[in-house]
Amino acid sequence: MRTAPTILHLDMDAFFASAEQASKPSLRGKAVIVGGLGPRGVVATCSYEARVFGVHSAMPMAQARRLAPNAAYLVPRFGFYRSISEQVMGLLRDLSPLVEPLSLDEAFVDLEAGGAAWDEASARLAGVKLRADIRAVTGLTGSVGLAASKMLAKIASEQAKPDGLVVIEPGSERALLGPMPVRTLPGVGPATGDHLRRAGITTVDEIAEAGEDELVRLLGNAHGHALYAMALAHDDRPVVAERETKSVSVEDTYDVDIHDRVRVGLEVQRLAGRCVRRLRGAGLSGRTIVLKVRRYDFSTLTRSETLRGPTDDPGVVREAAARLLESVDTTGGVRLLGVGVSGLADYTQEDLFAQAAGEQAESDVEEPVPGEPAEVQPTPVERRWPAGHDVRHGEYGHGWVQGSGLGRVTVRFETPDSEPGRVRTFRVDDPELEPADPLPLVPRRPDAPKEPEVPEEPAVPEEPAVPEEPAVPPVQVSSVPASLPKSRSGSEGGGATSRP
Repeated sequence: MRTAPTILHLDMDAFFASAEQASKPSLRGKAVIVGGLGPRGVVATCSYEARVFGVHSAMPMAQARRLAPNAAYLVPRFGFYRSISEQVMGLLRDLSPLVEPLSLDEAFVDLEAGGAAWDEASARLAGVKLRADIRAVTGLTGSVGLAASKMLAKIASEQAKPDGLVVIEPGSERALLGPMPVRTLPGVGPATGDHLRRAGITTVDEIAEAGEDELVRLLGNAHGHALYAMALAHDDRPVVAERETKSVSVEDTYDVDIHDRVRVGLEVQRLAGRCVRRLRGAGLSGRTIVLKVRRYDFSTLTRSETLRGPTDDPGVVREAAARLLESVDTTGGVRLLGVGVSGLADYTQEDLFAQAAGEQAESDVEEPVPGEPAEVQPTPVERRWPAGHDVRHGEYGHGWVQGSGLGRVTVRFETPDSEPGRVRTFRVDDPELEPADPLPLVPRRPDAPKEPEVPEEPAVPEEPAVPEEPAVPPVQVSSVPASLPKSRSGSEGGGATSRP
């Protein structure tokens, strides 16, 4: 253990929801819920204003709607969130070469390795400066924990939420941990927590009092030893700059179970293509193809096939996924499908015959026979407008989708640095209306270098396109008690009343 709190843990506050509030002036200080909006969608993130009603991450969206019916419900914009995350991670890497990202909005930093801190005073100054820099660059807030170990730094950042900084001084760890519930410790989930509770152990102090032998008897050798060490505040895990990627995968949950075997096959092919695009985007290849199928009764089956060498060829991955599907019984319906690639490498060793077959299949286009009537082109599919996504209108400028349905789309026209904007409704096929890229949350200085554009991902990467929902009114927002801490994304001030 270190003698100074030089390990920093940053956790952005309600990241997705805060980014949406900063991007949309009319939602500041209001309940915002981000996630899949279909019948089987779940909450990805919600604002602190929404948490007052009992909404939390990973909750079924249907339950969230019952708890907070007047909240703003938005489809995630992952490309936008990733661009902000890259700005934040850049600030962390300015502090130290040892930055360990855990997700888009969370990371550990070894301040000592970068010379940014060496004692409590310098660590605190580094944390204060980081929070100020994040607000200046992104307009958002983050909570910072500082301690002598990763476990305690993460606990400190949880105590600092929202928008705060907590330092755990070396020597005070045991007194701090003692009264906390066992679920505070890493690796103690619902099942382990219930097991310990049945044994009469509910706090960290009681874990220490039970002794190492008793924990080994209850939880097994590895878990018991590790949990006892953490209860004594012993955590020597280093901050690791690069976390090895073990697999790349994509999956979709369907609002209505798929019964048609042909449709299931087409979905698997589509997922295989998405998986390969993600694989190539990371500069990787893999040799084990994995198919995941969750059936109508929630039973989940996985099948895998290992190739002779690593590949990133879409034809090879599609063929392997199709072969795996043949061994799965989908009678009764499928509610989730997934395709993944593991056994990753940074080179390819192609099966040349399979690659050639795949290329030939993609290039085979039937030539029209002279004299035969041209094939009738299908009717264009009606454009979809996901709630919360950016649009631009030829007359009214930049805005975002509040809702759509029954051939209409409702748009609120505002930008991150404007007043709450006006709402207007258009036909979904209005030629003046088109999707747009997100605007930066903080206006770029004239002398600042231009940031690379980040392409926006599909509406909900982990959920399929769904049939158009019934007509919905413009997003309503709920009022919150004045005593609630406001989410301070973007400009200060909270919820201005939207104008008609």
